[in-house]
Amino acid sequence: MATFLIRRLVNYLILILVATTGAYFLAATSLHPRANVAGRNPPPPVAVVDRQLTALNINDKTPVLDRYAIWVKGVAHGDFGRTWDNNSVNAEMGRRMGVSLRLLFVGTVLGSGFGVLVGAYSAIKQYRPSDHAITLVSFLVLSMPVFVLAVMLQIAAVKINKTVGHQVFQYSGETSAGLTGGFWTHLGDRLQHLVLPTLTIVLGQIAIFSRYQRNSMLDVLDSDFVRTALAKGLRRRAALLKHALRTALIPAATFFAYSFGLLLVGATFTEKIFGWHGMGEWLIDSILTNDINAVVAISCFTAVLVLIAGLLSDVAYAVLDPRVRST
Repeated sequence: MATFLIRRLVNYLILILVATTGAYFLAATSLHPRANVAGRNPPPPVAVVDRQLTALNINDKTPVLDRYAIWVKGVAHGDFGRTWDNNSVNAEMGRRMGVSLRLLFVGTVLGSGFGVLVGAYSAIKQYRPSDHAITLVSFLVLSMPVFVLAVMLQIAAVKINKTVGHQVFQYSGETSAGLTGGFWTHLGDRLQHLVLPTLTIVLGQIAIFSRYQRNSMLDVLDSDFVRTALAKGLRRRAALLKHALRTALIPAATFFAYSFGLLLVGATFTEKIFGWHGMGEWLIDSILTNDINAVVAISCFTAVLVLIAGLLSDVAYAVLDPRVRST
């Protein structure tokens, strides 16, 4: 098992390097920081602009390979450079990472977990009213873009708050401005702000995983090993959980790694709509301001998260299927 994980980890480190390098060259050749000062009146001297861009290592007059070499040297020392407005990329990323990870962690755990359970239940109740209801709701959520779902949840929250006469749901920002009180007051406020953006992520994950898990579960329900377990006197619930569900989870574990990229895209829209100042919002703002170093840092963060999801998927696959550990 240790050899398997080490081999996978080395592969993923190489992939992170390749993905980040590709992101750097794409950002450095397609984004134009000089355009940020093009509309100023009076226009700043060209020499001043060049000096500022060179200091930030984003001058388009410097060969891209030279800029890349400087950037790699900085990253090797743990420095992702400076933003367009001369702030530390590391400091900004450190602040925003916690925001995004809080949303992604809760959304991933709840969404994938409930999605697997709902899909397995739907397969067991195949063609019954509950199965049809789950299928209808799942396809309804899947057909709805993330930003539409987020806005609908905001509208519902406003109506619920108005009906109840109390601020049950918070639908903008991470915390309430000017909030006073102790630890529990601030914790409750953060949880209120966390509910709607997390629900946006969770509903999409449940819809995706439930469809996938239902099909996987149906493939194993009539398998010989399940019938053998039942014939030996094992209770149906135990046979379904111990044998059928465990086998059906193997494809879902693989699917988790591939679906994580879509989850990150959904989180980007979710952060922007709900006013969460995380990595997704920062990516959109950085592209709009031609902030090369910030875009590359966010791409590196995204690559790391996707490959961590792949590593967790591999670990789950090895746990569920012992044959993998010997390969």
